[in-house]
Amino acid sequence: MEKIIVVDFGGQYNQLIARRVRDCGVYCEIVPHTIGIRQLKAMEPCGLIFTGGPNSVYDEASPHISGDIFSLNVPILGICYGCQLLAYMLGGKVSPAEKASAREYGRTDTSYLPGSALFDAGSGITWMSHGDYIAVPPQGFNITATTAACPVAAMECKEKRLYGVQFHLEVNHTQGGIDMLKRFLFDVCGCKGTWKMDSFIDTTVAELRETIGSNGVVLGLSGGVDSSVAAALLSKAVGKQLTCVFVDQGLMRKDEGDMVESTFTGLFDMNFVRINCQQHFYDRLKGVSDPEQKRKIIGAEFYRVFWDRIRQSYGDGFFAQGTIYPDRIESGKGSAAVIKTHHNQVKQPDDIKFLGTIEPLKDLFKDEVRRVGEMLGLPHELVWRQPFPGPGLGVRIIGEITPERVHILQEADAVLRDEMEKCGYDKEMSQFFAVLPGVKTVGVMGDGRTYDELIAIRAVTTVDFMTADWAHIPYDILGRVSNRIINEVPHVNRVVYDITSKPPGTVEWE
Repeated sequence: MEKIIVVDFGGQYNQLIARRVRDCGVYCEIVPHTIGIRQLKAMEPCGLIFTGGPNSVYDEASPHISGDIFSLNVPILGICYGCQLLAYMLGGKVSPAEKASAREYGRTDTSYLPGSALFDAGSGITWMSHGDYIAVPPQGFNITATTAACPVAAMECKEKRLYGVQFHLEVNHTQGGIDMLKRFLFDVCGCKGTWKMDSFIDTTVAELRETIGSNGVVLGLSGGVDSSVAAALLSKAVGKQLTCVFVDQGLMRKDEGDMVESTFTGLFDMNFVRINCQQHFYDRLKGVSDPEQKRKIIGAEFYRVFWDRIRQSYGDGFFAQGTIYPDRIESGKGSAAVIKTHHNQVKQPDDIKFLGTIEPLKDLFKDEVRRVGEMLGLPHELVWRQPFPGPGLGVRIIGEITPERVHILQEADAVLRDEMEKCGYDKEMSQFFAVLPGVKTVGVMGDGRTYDELIAIRAVTTVDFMTADWAHIPYDILGRVSNRIINEVPHVNRVVYDITSKPPGTVEWE
């Protein structure tokens, strides 16, 4: 299988680069800059991409890689820091921009010179983010792009198949950036672009059948995208050998537990076990208002309930998880292969022994997981559901969690979702939801004084959730939402809209 390897030097866009490559039909993986050259050679890459990073290449403490990398004799594309690193390693000169005018951040007019393998001569907008610059390229390199402040905005040595761009071609802000990437992949590296989701499903199903054999496999099904797609894939592979355990702790959105059950009992061949333990969670959370304590209780009780059921009936065979590729790597720290603690990577109790752990989605990004889900026949509303916190509504209810407060929030959130879907505005936002802040306000309803709950609406637009802007929902839509919530949801007499960006705020309230 043709493969491109992204070598991570701490860039915030490392995952985005890999996704862009995969979108071109070429399989791609991310590795840390500390990877051994022998290990990298064994991966048989068609080409390498060096990511950006926040450091200076001339600082000895900055991420570097062995010069033996060039002995692999494969094309290399350096982006931002990766471009500077190529220059530095091969004898060029990288200098700090002493004047603020020489630093470039954001939208930049760029001139493309003739003779490049990545782009045609002309001009365009690129996205820059650098304080250092390449003052002198290495011997044998041609300068292929410049800006008003940057003498080497791109460079290349066709003989050695080494290419560098100071700008970020992987972001949408760079005009024609994806075309430049395609030219590197197909014209320089010789890739064919044959990696498709169809082949992934067929290959993975065959591998699952071979691994599992006649044994059973158990999966903790949360109802989220990742675990749902993993369940559908396993069901296609082994059918009734799969048991999905769904813990309904009473903190999901309105009717969501029933939707999960009807989906997996109606569409797929598997054993579905639903554990209704809502009151147990309410009892454990009684009197608790500290957000961190709530999170810990919800997390600990969830896994206690789950593993207790596994001990009763399913403590053999294989254990499956909905781990996806971003769960397995540290983004933005130059340590792409470092395993991190994540909600999709569950530590098994010592007294429960399985034959092994199966992670059928471990090499896919979220958008790829969604595509697999649709191809496997999962409902659109499940595959494209918005992010939902692990503790559920427990972190959207500020203060103590009670059945009554959960009901209020579920109803208000359902109204919000219904109105957004009716007007089609749900497609304009990355995430939207209702919050119960635990604030009571004075109101007038039916000519009488009320003192009831306030509901806050949160809606954001974002690309990667690292930063986000509040969604500019038209006033008439917000007006209908507010009117319906106040009239249809008992004990609510006021609705407010959160217009805080991230930063300084966060998407969730707790």
